[in-house]
Amino acid sequence: MSSSTDPDHFFQTNQSLAETERKSLKSKNKSGNPIRLPSKILAVIADPQCPYEAVYVAESAGNVRRVVVDTGGKGIIYRGPTAPLTSLAIDSTGSTLFAGCWDKSIWSWSLSNRQPLLRYRGHTDFVKCLTTLRLRSAEVIVSGAADASIIVWSMETAEILHVLKGHTRGVLDLALDPSTSDLRNALAGGLQEAKVFSAGSDREIRQWRISLEKCEQLDPETPLLVHETSVYALHFDDDGDLWTASADGTAKSLSRFRNFQPDTTIQHGDYVRAVALEEIGGYVVTAGRSEDVKVWDRGSGELVSTFDGHYEEVTGLVMLQQRCVSVGIDGTIRSWGLTYEELANAKAQDKKGSEKLEAGDDVSNTRQADQGEQSGLTEEEERELEELMHDDD
Repeated sequence: MSSSTDPDHFFQTNQSLAETERKSLKSKNKSGNPIRLPSKILAVIADPQCPYEAVYVAESAGNVRRVVVDTGGKGIIYRGPTAPLTSLAIDSTGSTLFAGCWDKSIWSWSLSNRQPLLRYRGHTDFVKCLTTLRLRSAEVIVSGAADASIIVWSMETAEILHVLKGHTRGVLDLALDPSTSDLRNALAGGLQEAKVFSAGSDREIRQWRISLEKCEQLDPETPLLVHETSVYALHFDDDGDLWTASADGTAKSLSRFRNFQPDTTIQHGDYVRAVALEEIGGYVVTAGRSEDVKVWDRGSGELVSTFDGHYEEVTGLVMLQQRCVSVGIDGTIRSWGLTYEELANAKAQDKKGSEKLEAGDDVSNTRQADQGEQSGLTEEEERELEELMHDDD
């Protein structure tokens, strides 16, 4: 028996109809030079081979796609999974791509020929986050999942080296402490051990010391509790301070010299899914369920500019030098210039109201993906994805 995903085939309230109409009108805007993909985008990372030009994105259709931001080129696709992909990572040699998946496994591909490689199976629920690192001569993967566990894997064999327990709910992000990953250790043949921070929907931030032989949790009885609810994202800046993004509507800077206690709080509003740092100009960028991408002065915490373009929740941010790339549930990739001149121009346009979205905007130059491709999700899976995006708080 066939099933439909067309919302017109189902009963909708006046509120849902109005929201559908709002999104339809807003989808026509060209803010951020949108590159359109055929399904929801759940994660983004920079291409380490072209860090100022290209990104990899994880799609709900189960594909990873390499996108050149300036040209809109998106023909390099890594296929295999049939469930949504939630997270991405690349090994230290830049040769292998990894993606966490709803199917509870981690997929991998050769970056050069796009051929699938090993699959890593061990989690009992959706894989939510990934990072990679080199310990001595061995490449390892660290993953977090909705099953509240963190697993350390041998990249070469897919063997589980360690299973870390501490969180009581899903693990949403991981970040390698840069203080344990300096160049001297890397040149000496890899790290002897690494310190990894984890964030969860239990609002806790935990710290782990990882080596090939053993893992231990640091201060297990006193995790960092700096947010009211789920912590979605962790990001270390160039000074080694830890930035966080939370469902409580804030992003915070946790000072290394104050034992990772907050010294700056950004009041974004609504769920904050992502935070990124533009180090040259000293800006903090936040985004999330409000659809806006907001730029803040790092020193004062004052709002500098708001970029309005996405018409669904923003799920990821990545910096390409002085440009921020955002991705979202609306299936678009947008880029925002963060030089002083670009921000001044954006602020001037805001004052004039020229960035207000209008139904009649010309979208002929919007780069669209092949219209024959579909999201790959049934109506039930679409509802499940929406629920899972907000089940962590």
